This record gives sequence, C-alpha cells and structure tokens, in this order.
Amino acid sequence: MPELPEVETVARSIAPLIGRRILAAEFRCLRLLRGGDPHRMAACLEGRRIAGVKRYGKFLLLSLEGGGYLLVHLGMTGRLLLGGAAGKHTHAILTLDQGVLLYDDSRQFGCLEYSAEFPQRIAKLGPEPLEVMQADFVAALRRRKSRIKALLLNQSFLRGLGNIYADEVLFRAGIHPMAISSRIRADRARRLYEAIGTVLSEAIAAGGSSISDYVDAQGRQGFFQFQHRVYQRTGEPCLTCRTPICRVLVAQRSSHFCPKCQKR
Repeated sequence: MPELPEVETVARSIAPLIGRRILAAEFRCLRLLRGGDPHRMAACLEGRRIAGVKRYGKFLLLSLEGGGYLLVHLGMTGRLLLGGAAGKHTHAILTLDQGVLLYDDSRQFGCLEYSAEFPQRIAKLGPEPLEVMQADFVAALRRRKSRIKALLLNQSFLRGLGNIYADEVLFRAGIHPMAISSRIRADRARRLYEAIGTVLSEAIAAGGSSISDYVDAQGRQGFFQFQHRVYQRTGEPCLTCRTPICRVLVAQRSSHFCPKCQKR
C-alpha cells in the first residue's frame, strides 16, 4: 500500500491540476465509491474548479472552489494518472478543461469520496509526522504502552506511516519493533523522532518506494526501495553489522529488523 512518501509524490505530481475545471466525471465501479451513487458524485464535481491538492497521511484531498472535497485513497494498487487512455482497470475519469485524470485500480481496494465538508475520515487522523513537534512526540510515546511498531502503524498516533517506513525508521533509531513505547528512554525517543523525519524526507526525495504497482501521476517509479536497509531483507546481512536480518510479526504485520543493532 502506498505510504506517506508515495502519496506525497503523487500529490506533487498532480499539483498542475490546481486551477483546472472538471468538465465531466465518470465513475465505473460502485465498490470504490463511499457515500453516494456515481451520478450524484459526478454532479457534485462537474463544472467545479480544483482549488488545491494536499496529502493527509495516506489520503489525497482535492479541494474545490466554492467548497467541497474529493478524497482519494489509493489502497494497495490504486494509481492517479495524468493523461493516457482508459484501460480495463480504469474506474474513474475526470475530464478537465486541459487534460484528463484517470484513477486505475486493479484490485479495487482504494476509495473515492465526495464531501461537502472537510472529510471526517481524515479529521480524526493523528498528527503529520513531518510537522509534529519533538516534545509532543516524545510525550505521546510515554503515554502509550503498545509495541512501538504497532504504535507507528496506528494512524491515530501518526498519520501516514506504514510497514515499509516503520521498519526503516526503527532500524535507523536502533529500536527493536517489539519494544514497549512507554519504556523507550527520552534520548532514544528523540532519535526515533529524528529518524522519522530523515527517512520520510529521503524517501520523498527519491519519489517513494516502487515495490509492486506504485508509480506517480506521470507513470514514473520511485527509487527509495534501493535504499531500504531492513524492509523485506530477511536473512540478508545487516548493512551495518552483517548480522542476518530477522522477521517477526507485530500487530499481524511482518516486521524486519537487525537483532544486533536494534535493542528493546
């Protein structure tokens, strides 16, 4: 599933849509729509001008002039593509006064939602990892008694982190994924905070991680997968100490870590 860096990359790649008017909207898959039928949703969008494009965690939010929002979640295989021809996995088509925006999704796990008000789905998310203050982050860790990997995946704690980047930031911080968050010392918590900012910034600069289906709106893959230090490297030598990378389940998710470099 695309995580914060991938969704941020897509948001930046569709930023040229700001100011464009939606001439027509077509929705071909009811499964992807939340809170309305395709004809009503199209009517809410047609004739409206796109006023802004922003990422909230793993969600994309297109705000419209005069009010209203189009919320997009890419799920596992969703793609927003600028231009090109619709294919068998194209489930939404926005025809603009200049160009076209397609939503493709082979597995149909994503969602599209129109809301007249700011969507409650993202209003209840936790703080932005790249904006939260260090003192607030450290204090929040001390209040929780969860496994740190599970906590980083909790979107009400921080919005946007997923399996890839939780593994990578924990390695950079030298923290075991099974560590209890409230027991992490302040100095290690600060190191984790810094690792989150560093890893996410590096991943955004690299265009995200293209593990399977992910591409930006221009069809370009990311390159951060070549910089992964632990994610999906089970049995391979740690790049720091050469100890084989291990895998353990935390919150029903595979977690990759170095048993020597990462301590509880």
